[in-house]
Amino acid sequence: MNEIRIAVLIPCFNEEKTISKVIKDFQVALPSAKIVVCDNNSTDKTSIVAKESGAEVLFEPSKGKGNAVRKLFYSTNADIYVMADGDSTYDASSVNEMINILIKEKLDMVVGSRKTEDSFAYREGHVFGNWLLTKTVSLIFNKGFTDMLSGYRVFSDRFVRSFPLESSGFEIETEITIHALQLKLPSIEVPTNYYSRPDGSESKLNTLKDGFRILKTIVVLFKEYKPLQFFSIFSLICFVLSILISVPIIMTWIQTGLVPRIPSAILSSGLMILAFMSFFSGVILSSISKQRLEIKRLFYLNKFQ
Repeated sequence: MNEIRIAVLIPCFNEEKTISKVIKDFQVALPSAKIVVCDNNSTDKTSIVAKESGAEVLFEPSKGKGNAVRKLFYSTNADIYVMADGDSTYDASSVNEMINILIKEKLDMVVGSRKTEDSFAYREGHVFGNWLLTKTVSLIFNKGFTDMLSGYRVFSDRFVRSFPLESSGFEIETEITIHALQLKLPSIEVPTNYYSRPDGSESKLNTLKDGFRILKTIVVLFKEYKPLQFFSIFSLICFVLSILISVPIIMTWIQTGLVPRIPSAILSSGLMILAFMSFFSGVILSSISKQRLEIKRLFYLNKFQ
């Protein structure tokens, strides 16, 4: 383990009350690891406390967890990367098991699936939101994880260097998960303890706002990664509506030879045209998406050399 370069990456925003404990816990679990904290424009003493605790500190002025993670990924060199939050809710003692599994099984990502008996560990609505988003991604990609939004993960260098990180906020975990599913990267979940925040520490996650952003990210990535399926849904909706509107018109024309509802006929024709345009747009974009996927895979495979 000592020969392998390990970096613990901790994105932070106003975590002066907890960051010291997080750093010390990982120093105990991984004595030889490099611990890097990214201060995401905090207004408290997060960066000062982190430095005093022995961590290297980076600064990212653009607010958002995704921006902080991008800074950490692009500014750190290691063989294995551990990503964790700075709120002292994750179990640092689980990290060695996660790293050993990553190495032994030759994986690219190990996700710390959160397990807790503490009813105060999750804010109201977070469990349902996590379940809903996790099931949505599993349905879209025919595979998924039980805890898609966990911020406790271990990555190989191949994963980090081939990941085109675009998210700026809390949807970063969603993007990471979908990247792994799309490229079919070897990944696994490992149960880890999850604790409630210490007194005086507050979550920065807004249930509705960030939940909507995550859901929006899923829809956008679904369109980008599986355009044929995405546009086929829209095509089917337009096709069915067109048929439903046209049936009474056709029946009237058969019986009387007249088309009295011209606007409805025009609407039905327009919807049918949209249905075909949407379907063929999906076909064209699917070919482009496959080419992009091949480029990503080639870039990923190049990291084996």
